[in-house]
Amino acid sequence: MDEGFGDGDLNPSAEDDGDDKAAEEAAEALEELEAEELELLEDEAAETLLVDEAAELRAIRRAELTLDADAEEIRGDEFVCSSCFLVKRISQLADKRKLICKDCAG
Repeated sequence: MDEGFGDGDLNPSAEDDGDDKAAEEAAEALEELEAEELELLEDEAAETLLVDEAAELRAIRRAELTLDADAEEIRGDEFVCSSCFLVKRISQLADKRKLICKDCAG
């Protein structure tokens, strides 16, 4: 009469306990990972700098405008080379008609 029972199911409650323990361990591991991730996010948030983008853009534009304002007028003994667009002294002029410096002509 006892032959109808299989040998594999000796104690079904022991198998359920093992599943419960595995589920608890998995839940604990997940909670630990979430806590570590939250800590990393909080650390990262503390390290970030708040930047006012509009103020930065205004500062960049002001700097660009001051670059343009600092340009000086060409003096009488200077010319702008039509090839390299550098301001050179008249002594560097190779061709008066084309306004090319000696470096570009040679």
